[in-house]
Amino acid sequence: MPLAPEAVPPAPSNLRRAGKFFLRATRLRCPDCGQSPIFIPLRRTRSLRDWLTPLDGCPRCGYAYEREVGYFLLAIWGVGYGANALLGIAIYLVLETYFTVAITTLLLATTLPLLFTSVLFARHAKSYFLAFDHFVDPPVPFRDDPPDDGNRAVPTAPSPDPAPNAPGASPPPPRVVETR
Repeated sequence: MPLAPEAVPPAPSNLRRAGKFFLRATRLRCPDCGQSPIFIPLRRTRSLRDWLTPLDGCPRCGYAYEREVGYFLLAIWGVGYGANALLGIAIYLVLETYFTVAITTLLLATTLPLLFTSVLFARHAKSYFLAFDHFVDPPVPFRDDPPDDGNRAVPTAPSPDPAPNAPGASPPPPRVVETR
């Protein structure tokens, strides 16, 4: 009996693309071009909002990081809190298995590190979510992918925008911050 299309393992090219996106997300770089940062650099961060808020888009390739309002909610809830919950469970299991401590010490030793790691991991949670979303639902075909058929070329740049005041005109380009 043949396997259903969903059960077929992904092609090696998809695994390479997924690995490429994962590495770009780990480096907090644009999932499309891999060059520009997603967030304001650490030395220019002045507040918690600067730390947590990604730039509007990539200055190099124009990829918009936040596609809509609330786009990163799943990243914070699913990826960020999920990773912190796993870390909390691991800390608890290590302390419970190898040490004899009071319950208050156990709770404090488990929860206090999570307060810091949740803030520290927030950037990576958003970056991993952005890379996953770009892998699963890219805005245009990936540049390294072959065309669907031999006659069509894969677009590598967005089409020109209509006149600024024309109906259906796109919004102004995203805000970017130089990274020197």
